[in-house]
Amino acid sequence: MKKLLFIFLLIIFPLPVFAAENEDIYAKRMELYQKAEAVSLIPWYYFAAIDQYERNIRQVRRDLPEAKGIISIYIPPERWAGPLNKNKEDTNPFTISQFGGMGTDGNDDGIADRNNDEDILFSIARFLRSYGNDHADLKIALWNYYERSKTVDIILGKVKIYKHFGRLNLEGHAFPIPIRFNYSYKNTWGDARGWGGRRIHEGTDIFANYGTPVRSTCYGIVELKGWNKYGGWRVGIRDINNTYHYFGHLNGFSKDLHEGQMVEPGMLIGSVGSSGYGPPGTSGKFPPHLHYGMYKDNGYTEWSFDPYPHLKHWERLERLKKK
Repeated sequence: MKKLLFIFLLIIFPLPVFAAENEDIYAKRMELYQKAEAVSLIPWYYFAAIDQYERNIRQVRRDLPEAKGIISIYIPPERWAGPLNKNKEDTNPFTISQFGGMGTDGNDDGIADRNNDEDILFSIARFLRSYGNDHADLKIALWNYYERSKTVDIILGKVKIYKHFGRLNLEGHAFPIPIRFNYSYKNTWGDARGWGGRRIHEGTDIFANYGTPVRSTCYGIVELKGWNKYGGWRVGIRDINNTYHYFGHLNGFSKDLHEGQMVEPGMLIGSVGSSGYGPPGTSGKFPPHLHYGMYKDNGYTEWSFDPYPHLKHWERLERLKKK
């Protein structure tokens, strides 16, 4: 019955069409990023990183409007038109410049439209370029624009990811345990936890034998590697969608794994263990398992959300590929 349903969904929603549409959008975005690069001499992956960061926060916040085009960078009206400009919807490049606004005519139509993709990108490019075009200058520019260290770090992480892989389509995922191994799990997100104080369980526990391989679930950058008294030996990976993937209670790490490393779906990062609940090196206080958590950043804060549906989806896709 499940196979018939899957075939039916493929007929109605053919995956190649979706893939083709997505690739077309990626191509159009890349063209715009490269135009901005040609004008500003700032590498395209900085624009891609800023755009992707803002695309992700728009998806999880209600105070930001939906993007009108394929570029998701949001420049508030008062910033676009200028803080002292009484006309917050001003589209005249001259008056905007007189009031110190960011708005720029990027496509030479005589209008500085903050809903136009080229105008948005060229306005951001001009702002960044005013600080310089090397990495240190751009880091300062991002701080002055967002005034949040975590946001700057996330964007610069995306810069490294895009630069490393050289493309925009980095949406693939993998189940954290190779499906040929024995493992079991259920939805444990939100369950009560008592060790170290009353708290909720911010993840899904996947039980497996000691030494079972643990893999990256996404394309991303290793933000964290080390010890935590709760999570034991752990790894944190930030993907291109502002999602932080957390792997806890590991038995050990893969050789040469380090903070700042680029990873991709299915790459070995460690193995299942029972570390944690004590000082560094504590192990064996519970059965061996992988604690897998997912966290989302919205530009203000970061919160845990239930990874179980994602795990089931990734597991199902891998089993389908095996058939």
